[in-house]
Amino acid sequence: MPASETLEQLYNVILERRNGDPEKSYIAKRMKQGTAKIAQKVGEEAVETVIAAMQNDKKGIISESADLIFHWLLLLADRGITIADVIAELQHREGISGLDEKAKRKK
Repeated sequence: MPASETLEQLYNVILERRNGDPEKSYIAKRMKQGTAKIAQKVGEEAVETVIAAMQNDKKGIISESADLIFHWLLLLADRGITIADVIAELQHREGISGLDEKAKRKK
């Protein structure tokens, strides 16, 4: 399965389970805890990914990256943002120097 389909499939599972029973669904539990807790988990997983990278732990990087992507998708769903919204932003930036794009955001 292509990576984009895997992300879309996981995002759809998140949407399906977000209003489930928090006692039976990790997704519903996190959604019930709210945006701040979900964002905190994104941060935690990002830090764990960085630590694995600094330790040159390839398996750790892969595992923590999967956790990071999952929690990132959870955050998107929580805020009503789709993967397509993020892809559109990336497409908008295509062909623009990263330095130029960053400078535009500061204005």
